[in-house]
Amino acid sequence: MTEFAGIPQISPQECRDQLASSRPPVLLDVREDWELAIASLPAAIHISMDQVAGRVGELEKQRPIVVMCRSGARSAQVAAYLVQNGFPQVFNLDGGILAWSKQLDPSIPSY
Repeated sequence: MTEFAGIPQISPQECRDQLASSRPPVLLDVREDWELAIASLPAAIHISMDQVAGRVGELEKQRPIVVMCRSGARSAQVAAYLVQNGFPQVFNLDGGILAWSKQLDPSIPSY
């Protein structure tokens, strides 16, 4: 596991494995609605980046959270915000949904 801006990165493979575990993380997709219409993961909950601050109370602090976006930059910013606001187990999906598509599921469109 690597870090980006102090936030642990999780690979798509590691994330998929954790989602299948007995204690799966919350997969938080912070992309815009139009992006979800193109490509999405069914396990994810959606709170767009600009809504996270107002909706942070909807997230459980005791569960690990994997934040994802298209390529990993926006999600790293949201992950840092969550850590700053007391979430102890936050990870950034390394490469975002583009990496998920490339490494695990090519049926998910790239955009």
